[in-house]
Amino acid sequence: MIFRQLTHDDLGCASYLVGDEHAGIAAVVDPRFEIDEYLELARYMGVRIEHILETHNHADHVSGHGRLAAATGARIHIHAHAAPSYDHEPFEDGWELELGTVRIRALHTPGHRPEHTSFALIDAARSSQPWAVLTGDTLFVGDVARPDLAIEKSDGARGIFRSLHDQLLTLPDSCEVWPGHLGGSMCGGPGMDMKISSTIGYERDSNPVLRIADEDEFVKQALAKLGPQPPNFQAIVDLNTGPLLTAGVELLPLSPRQVEQQRAAGALIVDVRTDLQFDEAHIPGSVCIPIHHAGFGSKLAWIADHGNEIVLVGRDDEDGRHAGRLAVAIGMRQLAGFLGGGMTSWRQERRDTDVTERIDAADLPGRLEADDELQVLDVRDRAEWDAGHLPGSVLTTWHDITALPSGLDPARPIAVICGSGQRAATGASLVRRHGAGNVLHVVDGGVPKLGRLGVQLA
Repeated sequence: MIFRQLTHDDLGCASYLVGDEHAGIAAVVDPRFEIDEYLELARYMGVRIEHILETHNHADHVSGHGRLAAATGARIHIHAHAAPSYDHEPFEDGWELELGTVRIRALHTPGHRPEHTSFALIDAARSSQPWAVLTGDTLFVGDVARPDLAIEKSDGARGIFRSLHDQLLTLPDSCEVWPGHLGGSMCGGPGMDMKISSTIGYERDSNPVLRIADEDEFVKQALAKLGPQPPNFQAIVDLNTGPLLTAGVELLPLSPRQVEQQRAAGALIVDVRTDLQFDEAHIPGSVCIPIHHAGFGSKLAWIADHGNEIVLVGRDDEDGRHAGRLAVAIGMRQLAGFLGGGMTSWRQERRDTDVTERIDAADLPGRLEADDELQVLDVRDRAEWDAGHLPGSVLTTWHDITALPSGLDPARPIAVICGSGQRAATGASLVRRHGAGNVLHVVDGGVPKLGRLGVQLA
């Protein structure tokens, strides 16, 4: 039996190659948009990819089913409730696909979406019992899926509860759990682990969500911890259910002059270098979203103006191309190009640059005491703010900064703080873009660090 998990680290997504090397056939479950790794692995294993299985219509990333079907001739399978417009083979609960001695059994597990299906894996050469289950976006390591991306959220939560107890938790305790996402994905809750797999028995004993036996209490807790919905999830679903998407986006290098023209026309300039490099010198009005931290694509989706072009700026051309691939993976296709030669080419032409002052979190209290003009903007989530914040600070979550936050004076300095310094990097650049004259990026920690240092929090 062939079984391989392939992960997309930026999105926290997992896909799978399952097959029988003796029969020479395989299936890919939940393929991502970049399909080269599946093709290379299939060639290495000596198998043909004949089937593509989708657990559901994905809402957080663009599927590669169209590109993979075009490259291999494989048949696409998805639950009948998905009702996509592309050519596919629908299935129902209990459907089985045979790949030599390997059987894949469909377990309909609605809730995250009505069509959602998990796949039990059976190696008939060893046992008639499932040895593993691909749980997609229903059960994760340490948590469960969010219920609000397709139907009314309480109905979704009830669906997840029943799918867990009527389908997944009836599997043997030894059955391995291989989820569709790892920690950090917006499709799950805060308890998601970075571990790549678990077992039904371990999750039953240690996953706090699975210990909730009452359905009403499960729904209550599921809704209480919901974060904001991803801003472009419906656009991604539309791409994944529409005509098969087989083409990528041609990303071209732009000269500094062309980037300047794009900026003047309203393009969003996204700097993908480290926040330190950005703070030292960046194109005026650009936004800092480093590709060196997980979640670049998701962050870009939050702040992108879907009516305008996007220009990417990196250290070099490879940075620009890499960022472009991550952007396309979450459905961003209005990419004007990247700054050819990276930020070096911009500086070689002696074009204007901005600088952002950096201040260590530990030094912020002293700075506030010395400068009564200094304002503080907290860009964390509301729940973090409620748990403790600096007295007198203003709250606007980083992805909600579409103008200068209310209560801030653009003529006075503004220190932007979060929990660690990462979100503050993006928040500071957005505040500067929207008219603040003097912005400070709080680094090397944030509000929690100040609390540990004895600063009194509200």
